[in-house]
Amino acid sequence: MGTDFKLTTEQAQGKVPVTIIHLGGWLDTKSEGQMVDAVQKAKDNGAKFVLLELSNMDTITSAGIRSMQKAYQILTPKDNAYKTAYLKLCNAPAQIYQVLGITGFLANVPMYESMQDAIDSFQE
Repeated sequence: MGTDFKLTTEQAQGKVPVTIIHLGGWLDTKSEGQMVDAVQKAKDNGAKFVLLELSNMDTITSAGIRSMQKAYQILTPKDNAYKTAYLKLCNAPAQIYQVLGITGFLANVPMYESMQDAIDSFQE
C-alpha cells in the first residue's frame, strides 16, 4: 500500500450515458485537484452523470472527502439538489465506506456494491 494516486476514466451506457472515474490509492491533499479536474473535464465534455468507482482506493482523507463534495457541486444543478443523483459511488472498500458513512456523505450521494447496479440506477 503506497500513497500513490491513480485515476482512469471510461464511458458506459445504461439507461443514460455514464462517465466512470476509477480511483485508486490515496485520495488526499496531493490528489484532490486531479479528481476534481477529472469531474470538471467530464462535465465540460458533456457528461451529466458520473460514477466514482472506488475498489482500488486505500485511503481517503478530509481533503479527499472535500474533493467528492466539489464533484457533487460541479454535477448537481442548484435548483435540482436532492432530486436527482448525478454523482454516485460504487465498490468502496470497507474502510472507505466507513469514513464516508461517518462523515454523512452517503446521506446525499448513493453508494452501490456493484458497478453495473450503479450504472443501471442512473436515469433522467
